[in-house]
Amino acid sequence: MRIDLHAHSTASDGTDTPAELVRNAAAAGLDVVALTDHDTVGGYAEATAALPDGLTLVTGAELSCRLDGVGLHMLAYLFDPLEPELFRERELVRDDRTPRAQAMIGKLRELGVDITWGQVARIAGDGSVGRPHIATALVELGVVPTVSDAFTEQWLANGGRAYAEKHEFDPFDAIRLVKAAGGVTVLAHPGAVKRGNCVSEAELAAMAAAGLDGIEVDHMDHDPDTRARLRVLAADLGLLTTGSSDYHGSRKTCRLGEYTTDPEIYGEITRRATGAFPVPGAGGALRA
Repeated sequence: MRIDLHAHSTASDGTDTPAELVRNAAAAGLDVVALTDHDTVGGYAEATAALPDGLTLVTGAELSCRLDGVGLHMLAYLFDPLEPELFRERELVRDDRTPRAQAMIGKLRELGVDITWGQVARIAGDGSVGRPHIATALVELGVVPTVSDAFTEQWLANGGRAYAEKHEFDPFDAIRLVKAAGGVTVLAHPGAVKRGNCVSEAELAAMAAAGLDGIEVDHMDHDPDTRARLRVLAADLGLLTTGSSDYHGSRKTCRLGEYTTDPEIYGEITRRATGAFPVPGAGGALRA
């Protein structure tokens, strides 16, 4: 089985529609793909309707969190999307995305970049606007060569010159809320130092004690030494370890299935979840 538990669609900041995402996942030879758009479940219905034979869909979201000034992302899998408290908190995060994007655009204009809200809104389309859309605008304007190059202290990285804060989850609240909604939590790319400051091992241990289920180890932003260190840390803390592409379509260079999750880990995630269940494609088997 080939299992990719981190992918984005146009419901947030990917370039594939949810339907295109599941079709591309099947074409890439995946057996399971997770739809984890930022702070939204808006792509679920379209992805489910378009699910090809033999591909299983895991519903999820990537929740925006902050701890002591450090931004981090919490992957939440198979939670009840209608659970009221988690729904309300997700909406607060989503509602703050537009004012935050407008604030970053204002900072960029003060830095001499001829970027406009109209340009960013066009790029975002119907998706939930975020930094990758602003980064894409910077690429269009020739300010940076790639989207990844926009995520530096010079531009959009946490604490960067054009960075602006938004309402975000406390990660301990995210763990509690997702668990209450029957879901499973995995901290995304915890060692991605090039994205900015990372949480400490002590903070990660505290999250594990609070009910965090796992950490994403195999990821394009982790070098081999980081992956080895995270595996040891996960074993010490009793955490599951996952691997994922963090696919964003053409917005990033990563490919669907570039990194994958062990089938036994996937099986444990599905066993722990009670809020929702993986969706097998028409004619496909649920192979958890």
